[in-house]
Amino acid sequence: MARRTAGRRPMAPSPAKAHRAARLPGRVRTHWIVLAALLVALALALAVQGYTQHLAGIGDDSASSRDGAAGVPASVLNGGPVVDARTADVHTARPADRTLALTFDDGPDPVWTPLILDVLEAHHVHATFFVVGTAAIDHPDLVRRMIAEGHEVGLHTLTHVDLGKAPEWRRQLEVQTAQRALAGITGETATLLRPPYSSENDAVTSGTWAAMQSTAADGYLTVLSTMDSRDWSRPGVAQIEQNLAPSGTHGQILLMHDGGGDRSETVQALDEMLTQDAGKGYRVTTVGDAVGIASMRPAPESEQLLGTAFVWGMGASGTVVDVISWLLAASGIVTLIRAVLVVAVASRHHRLARRGRRRRDVPLLPEITEPVTVIVPAYNESAGIEAAVRSIAASTHPVEIIVVDDGSSDGTADLVESLGIPGVFVIRKENGGKPSALNAGLRAASYEIVVMVDGDTVFEPHTVHALIQPLADPRVGAVSGNTKVVNRGGILGAWQHIEYVVGFNLDRRLFDLAECMPTVPGAIGAFRRGALLYIGGVSSDTLAEDTDLTMSLCREGWRVVYKDDALAWTEAPATLGALWKQRYRWCYGTLQAMWKHRGAVVQGGQAGKLGRRGLGYLLVLQVLMPLFAPIVDVFAVYGLIFLDPVRIGILWLAFMGAQLAMAAYAFRLDKERLAPLWTLPLQQLVYRQLMYLVVIQSVFTAMAGLHLRWHRMERYGSLSVPATNQR
Repeated sequence: MARRTAGRRPMAPSPAKAHRAARLPGRVRTHWIVLAALLVALALALAVQGYTQHLAGIGDDSASSRDGAAGVPASVLNGGPVVDARTADVHTARPADRTLALTFDDGPDPVWTPLILDVLEAHHVHATFFVVGTAAIDHPDLVRRMIAEGHEVGLHTLTHVDLGKAPEWRRQLEVQTAQRALAGITGETATLLRPPYSSENDAVTSGTWAAMQSTAADGYLTVLSTMDSRDWSRPGVAQIEQNLAPSGTHGQILLMHDGGGDRSETVQALDEMLTQDAGKGYRVTTVGDAVGIASMRPAPESEQLLGTAFVWGMGASGTVVDVISWLLAASGIVTLIRAVLVVAVASRHHRLARRGRRRRDVPLLPEITEPVTVIVPAYNESAGIEAAVRSIAASTHPVEIIVVDDGSSDGTADLVESLGIPGVFVIRKENGGKPSALNAGLRAASYEIVVMVDGDTVFEPHTVHALIQPLADPRVGAVSGNTKVVNRGGILGAWQHIEYVVGFNLDRRLFDLAECMPTVPGAIGAFRRGALLYIGGVSSDTLAEDTDLTMSLCREGWRVVYKDDALAWTEAPATLGALWKQRYRWCYGTLQAMWKHRGAVVQGGQAGKLGRRGLGYLLVLQVLMPLFAPIVDVFAVYGLIFLDPVRIGILWLAFMGAQLAMAAYAFRLDKERLAPLWTLPLQQLVYRQLMYLVVIQSVFTAMAGLHLRWHRMERYGSLSVPATNQR
């Protein structure tokens, strides 16, 4: 045992000391308010779209509310098709003799409405169009054309809902929003309303009558029909003409459709019918003109403003949903490509590793047998430092162990010295942060190859020897080992175990073959001492000193590789709070490193591979995708409520199946038991959300220009080397 004292060289300041910026609680919490507001706005947009597009819709007009006519006045059942129930004394009206009021429901439709308008214009005839609010919002120019060409516009609710079956709140919503849409599009309001699925007077049910009374209280006249073309069933042009052929001289209200499906027969039948009716002396006109009322009036300015805002909001919500749908498709494609890519690359990496080489064009390398220096930075690591040092000292490869006590207050240095293990040296220094501790150990190292290991990590006997072998290749400047979670008991431990095996290790295999490794983890990494000294040692510019160091080596032209059989066992956070702190620091530090080394994107050689491959991968998979994850979750709820929940469930099960297959393969490569994978579905529902919230917090912190302090993880004293057959 020996003691070494750090030199008088000024210590690199710790991140906490270098960035003495006060964190204002109000500012820090602002991003959660922004996120909540965005999610609420998104949920509102999705709710609007779900309601208007999926809770109702234009359907078969034969489907009516057959709940009896109890309570319906005889004057309605036996009266005219225009019903005025605005007073207790109900009145009805019908067109004058030889007058045909021509009406169209379910539009406007971008294909058929213009053709119908062309036919009407050719015959110099005006008609009444009962428009569906959502269709009018989608095609406002057609509604404006109706008004400009002298046609009459009435309401057919917002989403074509059966008012006879709808509760009162929905009746009000459907009619008022349809009116608001009309006011926003045309600047006018309508008095005429035709309930969807209504027909003639004698078909009015109790529910429909209740709806007619409810809307009459708001000033609406209900327009029924006397002759139904039944064009929605596409019976043929001749049959449509026959259905609309008037008998006698009584005035009629004719029902046709300009939306809701293929209306080619309607267009042709309309042209022929108008030619015949004109020859028989019938006058074809609008409902209002047929019964002698002016059904449309200019909307007050306030109504126009509200209507314009409503139409704009509906359009914006539709655009949001469309954009999200495209982004979801893109993220799904990216996720699929990533899964296929990492599995294929991992398979190749495994095959090449079994042959003792990474690439077929690289010859077998000589074995490294020279001693190495192992640097263990330690700050209050008394809970696990003994296990860490003893495991390293038991290495089959000759090692020099330097424990750098970075101002510990728990007797860490005294504990290491009391072990009396030959070849173990202790450096005591004032607290300066992990980078300064590593630099102190680097300066004191006796050998060219150094291994850096955290104080909460233990090695297996063969780890050091396996880890350093790739450094026999003169192009390699650093080697990442395979970090394992030692405290994997409990569901949180199992989730982190899965993440290490499936997430980190599969990615490292990909980075290895792509020659763009962004991080050699602090838990286990081997380096060329000369390369580290050349780049100035370990920098304190970021909170992810391991990522910063790795990227610096890559930018200097060094290759960084992965050794999957060099195993290190580390303690993972045992509580959600501790996990949050650790991952927050990791993510924020990684963002700092990515920003610091952004210039690699335009460089060539090894630096360019890091910039364009490694940084690109991190940006898409570890920043942008997590930022988009809350939207995915909100959209999933939207799908369960408004879309087909069975299809959504099948898609989720397919996604989970793919995740399980990839995880099982990763576990097989790492020779792990599959038992923890039962927690994977729960990981997707709980752990995943925590991880993307960490990314969101980190991104907002970085954008706000706030500086994060170093978060030291709590130690639990659970370090021991698991038996190989227990992995």
